[in-house]
Amino acid sequence: MRQIRLVIADDHPVVRAGLRTMLSNQPDFLLVGEASTGFEAVEQVVRLHPDVVLMDLRLPGLDGVAATAQIRARQLPTAVLILTVHESTVDILRAIEVGAMGYLLKDAQSEELVAAIRTVAQGKAVLAPTVATRLVHQVSKPAQKTLSTRELEVLTLVAQGASNKEIARALYLSEATVKSHLLHLFSKLEVSDRTAAVTVALERKLLRLEEKTYE
Repeated sequence: MRQIRLVIADDHPVVRAGLRTMLSNQPDFLLVGEASTGFEAVEQVVRLHPDVVLMDLRLPGLDGVAATAQIRARQLPTAVLILTVHESTVDILRAIEVGAMGYLLKDAQSEELVAAIRTVAQGKAVLAPTVATRLVHQVSKPAQKTLSTRELEVLTLVAQGASNKEIARALYLSEATVKSHLLHLFSKLEVSDRTAAVTVALERKLLRLEEKTYE
């Protein structure tokens, strides 16, 4: 019987221990490595050539998406199965766009995870039901609204590290108006915070990083 070689990448020792115990009960699974950072995950994959790596999204240093992108850029045969507590549309799309073969949530039943590992090891994609539903809704939505000129100005200053007070002063607005613009652009970009807004805008080429333009 051919065993599926696995690497676990998660920064929480308790999570790794739990996965280690669960996976060791499967005769066709062989755990060959563990990683607590994104950089370690890439190093383990390059050195050990596992069939599947279980990848958390929030890893220190290099997050799960960036680590997945590096693995795919090296054209390694390892399939990446995202295992995370995060299920935002932005996180899902970022992971899939860089080449993740599967996306499961950490509340998945052990049988679901075991089946997913075997599936991605065969080169087939796997998505948690709630993740698949989010993607269907995303695809079926009308074209996304574009950001207004003022919203882009606000987001540009956010990307430069400006606070709401600094943005208000630079654009001659009240702080309440700045907050209103932020809420509107968060809604349009389908994010919930400033960092995610900048990340999504950069990925969609709606924004480009510039030198600091406020004082």
